[in-house]
Amino acid sequence: MKRDRNVKIVATLGPASNDYDMIRALHEAGADVFRLNMSHGDHSEIAQRHAWIRQIEVDLGRPIAILADLQGPKLRCGVFDNDEGYDLEVGAAFRFDLDDAPGDQTRVQLPHTEIFEALEPGATLLVNDGKIRVKVLDNGKDFANCEVLAGGRISNRKGVNVPDVVLPLAALSDKDRKDLEFVCELGVDWLALSFVQRREDVEEARDLAKGRAAILSKIEKPAAVANFDEILDASDGIMVARGDLGVELPVQNVPPIQKRLVRKCRNVAKPVIVATQMLESMIESPMPTRAEVSDVAAAIYEGADAVMLSAESAAGDFPIEAVTTMNNVAVEVENDPTYRNIIEASRGGEKETVADAIVSAAREIAETTNIKVICCFSESGSTAALTARERPNVPILALTSRQATARRLCLTWGCHCVKVGAVGRFKEAVVNAVRAATEEKLADTTDLIVVTAGVPFGQSGSTNILRIAPCDERLIYASELE
Repeated sequence: MKRDRNVKIVATLGPASNDYDMIRALHEAGADVFRLNMSHGDHSEIAQRHAWIRQIEVDLGRPIAILADLQGPKLRCGVFDNDEGYDLEVGAAFRFDLDDAPGDQTRVQLPHTEIFEALEPGATLLVNDGKIRVKVLDNGKDFANCEVLAGGRISNRKGVNVPDVVLPLAALSDKDRKDLEFVCELGVDWLALSFVQRREDVEEARDLAKGRAAILSKIEKPAAVANFDEILDASDGIMVARGDLGVELPVQNVPPIQKRLVRKCRNVAKPVIVATQMLESMIESPMPTRAEVSDVAAAIYEGADAVMLSAESAAGDFPIEAVTTMNNVAVEVENDPTYRNIIEASRGGEKETVADAIVSAAREIAETTNIKVICCFSESGSTAALTARERPNVPILALTSRQATARRLCLTWGCHCVKVGAVGRFKEAVVNAVRAATEEKLADTTDLIVVTAGVPFGQSGSTNILRIAPCDERLIYASELE
């Protein structure tokens, strides 16, 4: 199953996509990666979805990536003395404190001492996804007296965001640590880490994962944007979570931030997902808005590795239509001549190593000769990722003997992943590449392919050889007769 596009599609599973047939239909419609949202569903439900995906993988003979998205700490206010809550008017005084008595028109509990410890006068608190905005006038270790800047209805256990300060909270709650261990033992490929504020948050998750899954940091807080370079260095991939960023930052700041983060990820050859509210109207409608289509297209023009569906595929009325729409938009954009112009103009990244030079040469050869596919042997996935950073105009056939690598690369731009047997000599690698290219219908016997690999085999990051080979079955037969 070769996609007619390079950008990957991540689809979230949930009540609307909760059986083998639906998940398979989503994959066949275009989903390359399935997201398991640990905020919803118990461990038995998550395990069942995981089992269905792995069965589909076997039945269709294609690697599929599974991304487990950890919930992160949830900051919420307490309850009120009525079920409806209260309307807060602009200019009114309102107090948050640690008192567990039911709230009223003037105050409510905020059971998070960490927030009060970090607050300073002038800081902003956002309630109910930013619909209510208050400014801290004065505060202590157990209270914050505020003025309402943007009013609205506040009610039981609404979420609270604190955009102006770095909170002394770990990105992993006790629930997250249990979920992390569960999904790592289950066998997911990627861990999405919520509430990241600094490099140490990523390092804690990596220590707990022990190499069983790659770490993808969600950028959803202003502190993560400010510390992005360090977070990127510590992460295996990035998710630009525009929904939460748009709550904690002025909405007009989000598009340029998205572009900067995508560009930085591309430069260091780490996959980046653009996520949240991409086809939001398709939760209830079989057709997206024109603005949503333009939003998806913009992320693809930027060169993002993947675009993501959330509630559209997890809880919406039209999950297959949402994936199909995203797939169709991607195909159309990538067939636009302007797309290649933009991608080539934005190609970056420092070329400092032999591997950098090899993959750059492979791309240049493919673009100046009649090469049909770039075949790269990659045990860890680094060679394939470097090749994808080049954004070549021919397919990337990522060949690996490790199933885990084949699955993780399903998130990387342009990579068509195939698991092959281990090889000991470069000639074997060429033979396997020829066989895979023809079997996957990426080339035929009259075509040329580029093969890259690292010798000796089995050493991560050792890419040091490139060969242009005829895609001729006689090469396979000659090798098999030796």
